[in-house]
Amino acid sequence: MSDKLAGVVGWPVGQSLSPAIHGYWLREYGIRGTYVALPVAPENFQRCITALPLMGFAGVNVTVPHKLPAATIAGTLDDDAKATGAVNLLVFSEGRILGSNSDVQGFADSLNESFRVQALAERPAVVIGAGGAARAIVLALARAGFRAIRIVNRTSERAYELAHRFENTDCRVVTWGDWPAAFTDAGLLVNATSLGMKGKPPLDLPIDHLPRSAAVADIVYNPVRTALLKSAEQAGHRVMDGLGMLMHQAVPAFEAWFGVRPAVTVELRAQLLKELLRA
Repeated sequence: MSDKLAGVVGWPVGQSLSPAIHGYWLREYGIRGTYVALPVAPENFQRCITALPLMGFAGVNVTVPHKLPAATIAGTLDDDAKATGAVNLLVFSEGRILGSNSDVQGFADSLNESFRVQALAERPAVVIGAGGAARAIVLALARAGFRAIRIVNRTSERAYELAHRFENTDCRVVTWGDWPAAFTDAGLLVNATSLGMKGKPPLDLPIDHLPRSAAVADIVYNPVRTALLKSAEQAGHRVMDGLGMLMHQAVPAFEAWFGVRPAVTVELRAQLLKELLRA
């Protein structure tokens, strides 16, 4: 029996920890399989995706900047992919391309592990960014019961587009730089951009107006302690790094491709921290 084959598609993608996650689980469960990183430029994305099933791939994860284009390629979308218009998981099955968004549940699972979400949800959440990850996070926050969600993005048009996508939720756009309006009485701040990631520009975000009781989450995981999380910790905020979301969003992908539902464990997290130290 030949090895099952899957991977992650992004541009760039060398910084991804997804190969480490899936490689760990393949070893842990004794499965014959391979998971590889595939750097694909945006102009080549569609051609490469349609070629992968011919090469024996069972599917791929999709990361920046391909999450929105992936939704247009998939022939079938799950409910979360439809709601967000973003896809981070593609499964190739019997000539079809199935698109899912496991970022929604991945973020929700990580948030529930880290904080008492019900208490946080009594006050507004602030989401920085308006891309594919932000769409998943806004949906997860709405389902968690946050009474209001404030969206802040450098390009206001994209922020309004995101807010209108969830018209049944109290989503409001706040102008970039108007931090008092964004942060006053907030219960949670989430960086849903790649700013602050290794090789990317830093996220210059003053949090002086953020209440001390507010929690701060960053979806960036390389470095695991971003400048935002460091400044938040120094100011006395509870924080959540991006490793939790990364691990939890990988669970349904591994199950779809390799047939086993894996567990997110402290041992897996420790292995990923080792990988980051070696990077």
